[in-house]
Amino acid sequence: MTMPVADSRQVWRAAGRLVRLERGPVAVVLALNGLAASAGLAGPWLLGRMLNAITGAHDTAQRHAAVGTVDRIAIVILVMAVVSMVLTRYARLVAFRFGERTAARVREQFLDRTLALPAVAVEQASAGDLTARATTDVSTVASTLRDAMPDVLISLVQVLVIVVAVVLLDPILGACGVISLAGTWVAARWYLRRARAAYLDEGAAGSILAEELTATAEGARTVETLSLARRRIAAVDEAVAGSRRARLRTLGLRTVLYPAVDISAILPVAAVLLIGGAFYHRSDIGTVVAAALYVRQLIAPLEVVLMWIEDLQSSSASFARVEGLADLAEPGPVTDAEPADDRIAVTDVRYAYDQGRDVLHGIDLTVRPGERLAVVGASGAGKSTLGRLLAGVDRPRTGAVTVGGVPIADLRPERLREQVVLVTQEYHVFHDSIRGNLLIARPEATDAHLRAALDTVGAHWAGDLDTLVGGDAQKLDGAQAQQLALARVILADPHTVILDEATALLDPASARHTEHALAAVLDGRTVIAIAHRLQTAHDADRVAVMDAGTVTELGTHDELVAAGGTYAALWRSWHH
Repeated sequence: MTMPVADSRQVWRAAGRLVRLERGPVAVVLALNGLAASAGLAGPWLLGRMLNAITGAHDTAQRHAAVGTVDRIAIVILVMAVVSMVLTRYARLVAFRFGERTAARVREQFLDRTLALPAVAVEQASAGDLTARATTDVSTVASTLRDAMPDVLISLVQVLVIVVAVVLLDPILGACGVISLAGTWVAARWYLRRARAAYLDEGAAGSILAEELTATAEGARTVETLSLARRRIAAVDEAVAGSRRARLRTLGLRTVLYPAVDISAILPVAAVLLIGGAFYHRSDIGTVVAAALYVRQLIAPLEVVLMWIEDLQSSSASFARVEGLADLAEPGPVTDAEPADDRIAVTDVRYAYDQGRDVLHGIDLTVRPGERLAVVGASGAGKSTLGRLLAGVDRPRTGAVTVGGVPIADLRPERLREQVVLVTQEYHVFHDSIRGNLLIARPEATDAHLRAALDTVGAHWAGDLDTLVGGDAQKLDGAQAQQLALARVILADPHTVILDEATALLDPASARHTEHALAAVLDGRTVIAIAHRLQTAHDADRVAVMDAGTVTELGTHDELVAAGGTYAALWRSWHH
């Protein structure tokens, strides 16, 4: 599934929200930079007055007076330069703090949205795309907020103040300097019209490359076993070529923008000097020099803005990809209705993946509160799909799956997880202590609770709760990681637990012990066990047999064995 990308309006709204959260610091940055730019304006104007004093001195007395004027002006210029430097320093300090806080918010918001994603959205999304957004795109946005945003804010204030100053000094010279920047404006407009799409394509190409590399690395053993090396190399080469084409396109845009930036540093000053020289009779030398210096001062912040345009476009594309996650994270239909009881009812349910053919066909099933139901059948019969519907992970195409009369998938996430927990063969060990891994399920749990949960699932290997596991710390084998996941279930204490081959990685003796332990802990709760091991079915209150997306048999173990149907054949085959 291709993950969505936010449009320009959504990106601007998101950026506006971030700025509004920091409206105080932003106002301080603008004010300090306005004052710093104003202090910086004194230098060129005073230098012009200095030149007028020197050129206007024609005799000895005037020259002595001019020397005193020059000394006083030089001191004032030095003082104003120091004031401007100090104000700019504090403005940058406030701006960079604003950038760091805002970058942290973007990272935290992305993490919150990722964790809030429906499980089906995560499963259907490209792993490479999600990885690229969580790493490259988030880092790009954070870097821009930290570095580019303060520079651009400061530079824009400086440009505004200097333009006003040069026009007030001499409207004709000021207009000449500003008009000479028209070529730069045209180049920037040309660039901006093309840059966003180009950078979005570059980001998408990067996601495809990340996906191909991830798939090849994770499936290395399969690639080697089936001799797929050439095919995988060809796929990666194609992804690299696509990424290269996308990068060359953005590089081509920059080769137009950057020369325009270089030219912008020359034309305005040249225009002011030429026009000032041509109209020297109407303006003194000091005004011409001051205007030229103002225009030269204008170039520095303008160059900063233009140079950051490229990063801002790249960041805008990354921001659009980061914000696109919000569309997936938007909750579906939810209800505040409370289930009347813990009874789960499946009524004429049909389900299809990605609008394909139905894999479940008109299933009717009722799971009574406190019942232990085993769901068995051959691989591909639809057991895990049914388990996902019962857990509210997916919604049926038609029909209904309810708990206490309320559609399970419509319950609010926090209420749903109090009602139903799905435990699959997949597990994750976080790079944290054993205690940290367990407290995810129940933050207020004491060490006594944690040890009781570990003992219940037979995780006697877990000695010190402060032992770091996962990542580059202590490695847990499959059985240990699965026991850790089952201990989380016990701590979560849900009303209904769906075990989808949850003990598949344990050896038969350990699995048997763990299942007995879970049965004791979950006594009085609803347990739906999806398993290939028929011993699980033997211990259940009832057994549902699935075949080709339908429930073909339903009853107790003894009833189904006596009926002599599919389950009886499976039992005889497994038992003997």
